[in-house]
Amino acid sequence: MKIAITTQGKDLSSEVDLRFGRAKWLTVFDTETDDFQAHDNEVHLNAVQGAGIQTGRNIANLGVEAVITGNIGPNAFKTLNAAGVKIYLTEAQSVRDAIGKFKAGSLKEVDQANVEGHWV
Repeated sequence: MKIAITTQGKDLSSEVDLRFGRAKWLTVFDTETDDFQAHDNEVHLNAVQGAGIQTGRNIANLGVEAVITGNIGPNAFKTLNAAGVKIYLTEAQSVRDAIGKFKAGSLKEVDQANVEGHWV
């Protein structure tokens, strides 16, 4: 399974970025092979609006089945939900730790946004 994690850096020791749309990086991790690739998302860092929607579209285009992030707004939630991407929330921790919790089944899938739009 391919999952995307919003991250502050390009490697597994980086911290999870608690922002979804304005995350600096999107790390795509394959749970079957343990391979990963970081995708630059900085173009959306200072977006006035639409960052969550565009990041959601980018994630859907990467072919992932799930996302791990700290917070998700309503527009990003709708975008991911429409693409069939499951959403899991986590607190601040390393990407490696978040992946471990995902694999262990200790992250809860959410069925709605947990913050208002334009959360920074």
